[in-house]
Amino acid sequence: MTHRTTSAFALAAALLVSAAAEAQQRVLRYNADYDPIPLAAMQALIADFEAANPDIRVELNNFDHEGYKTAIRNFLSADPPDLANWYAGNRMAPFVAAGQFLDVSDVWAGNGLSESLASAKASMTIDGKQWGVPYTYYQWGIYFNRDAYRAAGVELPGEGGVNWAQFVENCAKFAAAGIDCLTTGTKALWPGAGIFDYMSLRTNGYEWHMDLTAGKIAWTDESVRRVFAEWAKVQPYISANHAALDWQDAAALLVQGKAAHYVMGNFAVGVFKEGGMTNDNLGFMAFPEITPGIPRAEDAPTDTVHIPAGAKNVEDAKLFLAFVASADAQTKWNAAVGQLPTNRDSSVPGDDPFLVAGFELLSSAHALAQFFDRDAPAEMAKAGMEGFQEFMVRPERLDAILDRLERVRQRVY
Repeated sequence: MTHRTTSAFALAAALLVSAAAEAQQRVLRYNADYDPIPLAAMQALIADFEAANPDIRVELNNFDHEGYKTAIRNFLSADPPDLANWYAGNRMAPFVAAGQFLDVSDVWAGNGLSESLASAKASMTIDGKQWGVPYTYYQWGIYFNRDAYRAAGVELPGEGGVNWAQFVENCAKFAAAGIDCLTTGTKALWPGAGIFDYMSLRTNGYEWHMDLTAGKIAWTDESVRRVFAEWAKVQPYISANHAALDWQDAAALLVQGKAAHYVMGNFAVGVFKEGGMTNDNLGFMAFPEITPGIPRAEDAPTDTVHIPAGAKNVEDAKLFLAFVASADAQTKWNAAVGQLPTNRDSSVPGDDPFLVAGFELLSSAHALAQFFDRDAPAEMAKAGMEGFQEFMVRPERLDAILDRLERVRQRVY
């Protein structure tokens, strides 16, 4: 037998061994909707999972964001994968109600997730069961300009921030100095929903807020009016032209010191810094307590992974959920994308004060809301955000606004 023939046999044998090994591998089909940077981060995480589980191969099918919103409704019915990305809270509720997501409470119980993912548990729970795992979120809160404080002669917030009475009192001092106490840009509507969420969460609490977004509370109820009564205390101090501003335009007012505070998500930090702010004059604090004793909840839009009810490889899918929920995996993925791990045993880069503050804020929260336009159905969310914008411009129209929102609630739910 020639050397060439021997080589051919060796090559054929190697290919057969490789094919046999691949045939023995169990496959996990995973549908997701990642932009390039998070996609690369997830591919790295999948490589780690496969290295730890060499008999499992993960096939990641990536969709664009907008296309995915339609695609998931189709593939969950027609061709369910083993894993699918989605969102927490009321965004996952329709799929749970339709029986399209599996109960994964055993993954939580078997991996101590009720402790390590404690703040996110409520937003993953329906009917006392967990329906997926969260792996990333980001904080909302109040970003402030320290230079604006100095210009107005207002004492800077301490480590614990300020209480609501002090915040409102400070607003009058900023106004006297010609500085907007609070800025926002509601041209696209959603930034106003962030303010409403915090007014609601701090006035009546997380459970009440979730009942409101679930349609269980009338918008004309006195408890809703209490939220707007608190909002009215700072309404005169919000940038007057906010309805004509995009959120980035309002960010410029904070950067320039023309506004002192901005209720916004952590993704805005890059915009603030591009405008010239640094860690020296950009500060962050939790939204102040309004009703004493109400457990502190936060807005924290949360991305999640679920097992569709029609998954073919449920056992390995649960292994993957446990892996993605782990402290190490979440530390690695979130460091790559500049967001926060939901596992409180993870770590964040110590040189980013906003990630450090956000990690502590969310890890210690009583519960997490997902943001008004995720927690409420689309039609209710749109009407609500239009109403919030109108209230900030014409607070005297509150009765008409609430009557209109109540009519929408009765139709939508």
